[in-house]
Amino acid sequence: MSAVSRHYVLAAGGTGGHLIPAFALAVELERRGHHVALITDERGARLPGKPHSLVAHILPAGRLGKNPLHWPKGVEAILEGRRMALRLFESFQPSAVVGFGGYPAFPALWAATSAGVPSVIHEQNAVLGRVNRLLAGRVDAIATSYRDVARLKPKHLGKVHVVGNPVRDAVLALRDQPFPAFGPDGLLRVLVTGGSQGASVLSDVVPDGLAMLPPALRGRLQVTQQCRPEDIEAVRARYASHDIPAELATYFENMAERLADAHLFIGRAGASTIAELTAVGRPAILVPLPIATDDHQAANTREICAAGGARMIRQDRFTSAELAKQIQAIAQSPETLANAAHAAWNCGYPKALGDLADLVESFGGAPLMDVIQVARGGAAAGQEAVA
Repeated sequence: MSAVSRHYVLAAGGTGGHLIPAFALAVELERRGHHVALITDERGARLPGKPHSLVAHILPAGRLGKNPLHWPKGVEAILEGRRMALRLFESFQPSAVVGFGGYPAFPALWAATSAGVPSVIHEQNAVLGRVNRLLAGRVDAIATSYRDVARLKPKHLGKVHVVGNPVRDAVLALRDQPFPAFGPDGLLRVLVTGGSQGASVLSDVVPDGLAMLPPALRGRLQVTQQCRPEDIEAVRARYASHDIPAELATYFENMAERLADAHLFIGRAGASTIAELTAVGRPAILVPLPIATDDHQAANTREICAAGGARMIRQDRFTSAELAKQIQAIAQSPETLANAAHAAWNCGYPKALGDLADLVESFGGAPLMDVIQVARGGAAAGQEAVA
């Protein structure tokens, strides 16, 4: 625990991708004896997993968008958010403000840079997000989750710190456990998820793809799949018709336990998903969301695929036959699958949370500890509105 207690403000958009690492950092900074406040929107204040001690201040989330007719309203919301953030800073006196992307983070970080409050942004994806691109030239430090981050200007590389993307303690605890035993005659346990809302394309393709595997491999399958509510009964019927054992649900509370048992993951390529797969070391077939901004999910797959820990299939090529082909390639033998698992494990950043907290703590009196600066390419309870 740090000798000096300080105040920090975290700012993030209302999605899990932005808020999961923010929540993790809040818990770690509080563990070190600091006081933490959160700036977000109404969605973020209600997101499950928010620490009970973390007070959420709701600010307007103005967007400019593509239609110029909406710009005046968006600018007005941003300016109001900046004024509200400045009032919070006057009373809270933060040592630093940390942004995790998303529109609600912009007025908070703009206020911090205007008021001379030290500022840090954290980018979860392999493409610098729009809000973080706007702020990159103004903030004091840029924490990234990958060594190679697209849309990051060369002139900003001097303040980049590669720390990784924090993952949940329950997942990180699995890192030192061995890969589940997978012998020539043992079960092949497959975990299929499409993120917090599921993905219908997985429901459409995966059951038939698994059914196309050679009989010797298909007969050893044990599937766990998250489905959208409207898809689940059709998926259940399809697995039954193929005589493949499958446990289906719209949401799994114990996802860390499911990941611990899995030999192979099939799903989207969001930042949190990649961080967890590489933290634990699980081979994967990744299907990036085609409408992801700046195609960032495809970019997220580059490192793990280049290492041999995963295979990526674009959604327009994601057919049952292609899936069966890629599964056979990655799981053709116990050695092949184990090697892919180790390759994924080598891409992990198990010290991400500590390194990010060290970087943040370096503002406000503590020295910069173990954060290594690496060049690119080379490199709800507790809620309140701000008055």
